[in-house]
Amino acid sequence: MKDIKSVFRNLEKMLHRASWFDDGWEIYNRGNYLQLSKDNWFNQNQSGIHFETFIEAPQIKQKSFPICMHVEEDCPSQPEFIRRFMVLEEKRIKSWNGYKKLDSSYGICQRTLPLNFKNLEQRIFEEFNRLRVLEESIEQVLLEVQ
Repeated sequence: MKDIKSVFRNLEKMLHRASWFDDGWEIYNRGNYLQLSKDNWFNQNQSGIHFETFIEAPQIKQKSFPICMHVEEDCPSQPEFIRRFMVLEEKRIKSWNGYKKLDSSYGICQRTLPLNFKNLEQRIFEEFNRLRVLEESIEQVLLEVQ
């Protein structure tokens, strides 16, 4: 079994080296749990807008783990933000292989990946790279609801 914390450390390094990363992106890495967000997405307490993944005991047991987007309670006008964001992006998200809309009060979308350690950091990086294209719509809707 590969050390999950080293996987997430390597992933964090990959994100920092990405050509797009310096434009206000932030990482919260708790070892086996990682959030990617922008500095103006109200995620200072990890309860704003963010992309997230984690590999903890239940995910190891299930041999799968999530990659998701959340809009949690620190987001201004959270229900209205989610409604407007989904008008803009639901079609695109549904077109992505394996992504499903979440029906929780804060979940936007999620893809569940098989937990196999071959190229794990690269596979997670690719999913974050896909989710980050939602940045423009997130920024637009934040301006509208504030």
